[in-house]
Amino acid sequence: MSNADNTAHQGFTAEERAAMKDHAKALKKEASRGGSKAEKAAQALQDVLEKIAEMQGSDREMAERVHAVVTATAPQLAPKLWYGMPAYALDGKIVCFFQCAEKFKARYATLGFSDQAQLDDGPMWAAGFALTAVTAEVEERIADLVKRAVG
Repeated sequence: MSNADNTAHQGFTAEERAAMKDHAKALKKEASRGGSKAEKAAQALQDVLEKIAEMQGSDREMAERVHAVVTATAPQLAPKLWYGMPAYALDGKIVCFFQCAEKFKARYATLGFSDQAQLDDGPMWAAGFALTAVTAEVEERIADLVKRAVG
């Protein structure tokens, strides 16, 4: 790509750097945890709930609803932090995640799906969904997507 306006590439944004630091911190924390598999899962869930509690306003409300829908729809998904975001993994691999608007100074929160999600629909399909509110209709759509994502 050409750089027509002659501005220099500035690298990662402060928000992106913070997310990478969050991810490194979470990996270190996960690696240092002792205890049984169940204890580690409980600690990871607590990390997710604490992260959601730190969010502000509508981000927190939406994250709480997304968490409730995902865990009720697919209890086989394990909550864990991923780049400082609530995420849900199957066999240790992230399937979906919630990105609050505030984290990246975006105008909307995002429900995202990784390449592990089985949402394939022909040669092109959505892997991220903008969220401005989590209504009953949105909860139904999230539940359907999560069901499809885990197969």
